[in-house]
This record gives sequence, structure tokens and C-alpha cells, in this order.
Amino acid sequence: MTFPKAVSLVVAALTLMIGITACNQTAVDQTDSTALPSYVLDKSFPPELPNGWVMGRPSSVAVDALDHVWILSRPWMVSDEQRSRAAPAVMEFDENGNFVQGWGGPDDAYIWPRIEHGIHVDHKRNVWVTGIDGKGGTVMKFTTNGKLLFQKGGKEESGGNADTKNPRMPADVFVHPDTNEAFVADGYVNRRIWVLDADTGAFKRQWGAFGKAPKDVWAPGAPLPDEVPVEEVLTTEGPGPDAWGTVHGIAVSRDGLVYVADRDNRRIQVFTTNGDYVKQGFVNRTGPKPKSVARIVFSPDVGQKHILAPDYGNGKVWFLDRQSLEVLGGFGIKGHELGQLHALHHMASDSKGNLYTAEVDKNSRVQKFRVSK
Repeated sequence: MTFPKAVSLVVAALTLMIGITACNQTAVDQTDSTALPSYVLDKSFPPELPNGWVMGRPSSVAVDALDHVWILSRPWMVSDEQRSRAAPAVMEFDENGNFVQGWGGPDDAYIWPRIEHGIHVDHKRNVWVTGIDGKGGTVMKFTTNGKLLFQKGGKEESGGNADTKNPRMPADVFVHPDTNEAFVADGYVNRRIWVLDADTGAFKRQWGAFGKAPKDVWAPGAPLPDEVPVEEVLTTEGPGPDAWGTVHGIAVSRDGLVYVADRDNRRIQVFTTNGDYVKQGFVNRTGPKPKSVARIVFSPDVGQKHILAPDYGNGKVWFLDRQSLEVLGGFGIKGHELGQLHALHHMASDSKGNLYTAEVDKNSRVQKFRVSK
């Protein structure tokens, strides 16, 4: 799906370069090497898959408490010639990059989504998967080994933002350990944060942009167009639209603040866990390509000093001060070569600060950028 035109808070001097080192790694230059970490591309990840499998286009990636990396991909997007060797939709790799297991996909035990979208592994190592569909969508909770615990949505068509039982094209989910609640970025059609009890899936509350009641973009039951409509005019000044574009990513900080990635409007909005609006900041608001911040990733330090924001349209990773939401710098070049980034859909960090990037378009890959200092 395509959406609005993107923009930027940073000047051209923040454009970063990628070079090749002599040691089988791609070096990634940092805007401010004294204040921010630097990265090199780790070409050892992901390793060769077992059974001659071929990974579909990866839509999302997550890292659990053991530093195991989880990839959600779209097996149905493997070429016709390789379809018989398509890898499972969900794959787990250990902290050394070794393949652990794979599962997921259509099954008699549940309604698998038509399009796989987001993956999250909670503090109990339960695996959450979101999927999108024209009529509804799904939020699924599994055990580590792929046994379904519960599912929200699936067969039922969503009744819009007023529907407390069914999502509509949810993009992402994050479980906050302190409250044992699942915060769902719901998402492409509904424009809300949808909060569920993480054990039962029971609805608890919801809100829209600026903490207001979410409003339907389409009447429930109305057919969707080929592409989700966007704001006719993308503002580069002021607070931006009163409604979210695509609610594409979500995370809750250790100090209990909810950070929402509004990809189409190129901004991050911050709330209390009850949905009270706190503040917002913009990421790459002046271009050149549309759709910037696609997910929220926190730095691994205790205070989570930084936000790392994948820029979907521009092939970059931006660093923000988490308190001020000021853009501090970033890295990356848009492209298809090794170490470059294209359609950077979701991203995750391990406990050491290494980054894993899921590129959902032509590149069809997950890359690992290892902290070099």
C-alpha cells in the first residue's frame, strides 16, 4: 500500500554514507560519531536456512528476552518456481544466528491472516502476530512453539473503530509487562490504539490521535479502494492532522509511556498507558519520499535514552532523543545493494543494541547491523 509524501527535520548534512571494509563487513557511518553508536553490517545473518527453504518477503522482526531473533515473512510471495521450498511464516534464530524453529501459516486450528504484518515476542516469550485483510484482520497470540492461545478477529468482518471485538488491518502490537496489557496499533483502516488484556484478549480501552476518540475512515462494510486514501495535503508545519494516517508501530517504554508511529504523517505521538496525550515529534518531515517512521525501537540502556526510528520511504534509521523527540542523526542509504535499505518496514534491537531490519519490498531480506562502538 502507498500513502502520502514524506518530509524531514534534518538538513542535508545528515545524509550518511555506507562504505565497504576489507573484512567482509559493510561499514555504516554515523552522523555524530561521538554521541551515537556506529554500526557495521554483519553478513553472517541470516544464515542459510535448513531444508533448502527460501524466505518470503519479511514484514517484521522481533527480539525476545534471550536475544533470539524472530522473523515474520510472507511465504506466498516466494516465486512460483520456488514456492514448494517456501520457509514457514514464523522463524526463530538463537543469539548466535542459528536456526531454531519455524512454524505458522494456514492451519485448521486458527484463521491465519491473508497478509502477515507484525510480530512481537512478549516478556513471557509468547509470540504475537498481526495480519491484515480487506474486511478485518487479526491479532494472534501463540506459545513459543506455535500453539495458538487466542485470536482476535479472523472470520468476522470488523465493525470499525466502535467494534471492541475485531480489529481491522492491525499493523503492530506491544505487550507492557507492568500492566500485562497488549497495545495494538490498529492500524491501516481503523485509526486507533486498541488495548487488550494480554492473558484473555478482553478489550480494555482505546484512543485515537491526540488522545481523542478514533473516527472511521470508511463506513463499516464499505469496500476498500485499491490503495488506502491519504491526506490530500501533507503539512510540513504545525501540529499535523487531527487523525492518524497509518498507525504502523507501537512500543511502551520502561517508564510507562506509549509511543505511536504514525507513518503517513511522519510523526511519533506519546501517551500515558491510559491514553492521555503527552507530546509529539516529527521524523523526516520534508522529504524526499513519503512515509517515514514505521516502528518504535528503544535503545537498550536502562533509561532508554534514544528512540531508533526506521524510515520506510527513505531507507534510513533515525536516532531521536526519547525525552525531547529531537532528531539527533541517523544512518543508511536507500537502495538494493548489501547494507543499503529499501522499504524498511519494521526493525528490532537486541540487548547489545544490534539492529535487525526487515525490508518488505524487492530486497526481501533481514539485515543485521552490529554495534561497532
